Amino acid sequence: MAAAVILGGGGLIALGVSDDDDGVLPAALTGGNAKPAGPSAEELAKRERAKRAKALDAALKQVAAETPDFSVAVLDKKTGQTYAYQGATTFDTASIVKAQILACELLKAQDADREPTAAEMALATPMIRASDNDATTALFQRLGGRSAITKCNKRLGLTQTTVNKAWGLTKTTAADQVKLLAKFADTKGPLDADSRKTAFSLMNTVNDDQNWGVPVVAKPGESATVKNGWDTRSADGGLWAVNTIGRVTSPDGKVNVSLAVLSHNNQSMDTGIALVEKVAQLTRQHLKY
Repeated sequence: MAAAVILGGGGLIALGVSDDDDGVLPAALTGGNAKPAGPSAEELAKRERAKRAKALDAALKQVAAETPDFSVAVLDKKTGQTYAYQGATTFDTASIVKAQILACELLKAQDADREPTAAEMALATPMIRASDNDATTALFQRLGGRSAITKCNKRLGLTQTTVNKAWGLTKTTAADQVKLLAKFADTKGPLDADSRKTAFSLMNTVNDDQNWGVPVVAKPGESATVKNGWDTRSADGGLWAVNTIGRVTSPDGKVNVSLAVLSHNNQSMDTGIALVEKVAQLTRQHLKY
């Protein structure tokens, strides 16, 4: 048994401390100056995430010194961390809008309390797996065009996306795109289990020539979904818009990330792909998801 002795009224007063005590005197016996507890595990984790985000900021600024026309957003569902670099900057979607059109088609089927029809899937499948433009135009019109997709955006929580009747010229942000991606996995979101399964199946099995961008960050054993977009227009001087959006997950649930990288003013499609993949890899390197 340990004991503490203090002076009291000119005499000694012994205070017993039971065997169950941890040997630390209560604040009342130390003038109220007990050493405060250290930061919680949650606070330490928060500090570490902030440190990693700062390092990623610095790395992306180095990339931007040579190629400034890109943005990126990350949503880590496991930690709740969100990250964005120029995340509110607007870019043309090009073909990444096809993921949004898919979500709207799946919601339309849900609203009618049915599965997507064979005719709908005959358009949705090549739209996602092969990025088929004719199938996209047909499905876009079948859904009701610009006004219908705009209404659908509200259900998906997309507040920074403006639909164009020429669907590839829809304007969006990286921050909005990770919101959309999260809806494809949100058990409490507007897409039901069957719709989420359909979206995963299509975006997880794109054609080989479409399998670039986000999947580059996936490690062995992890799953990746992706929809890429690219376009060149005379209005842009022949420069290229190259975008990639998708999700990376692991079977054990330790990795559950939505990622969007948007870019424009690339000299070629290949240099655009190299840029978005480099940016994607930097997010994993520094955020350590």
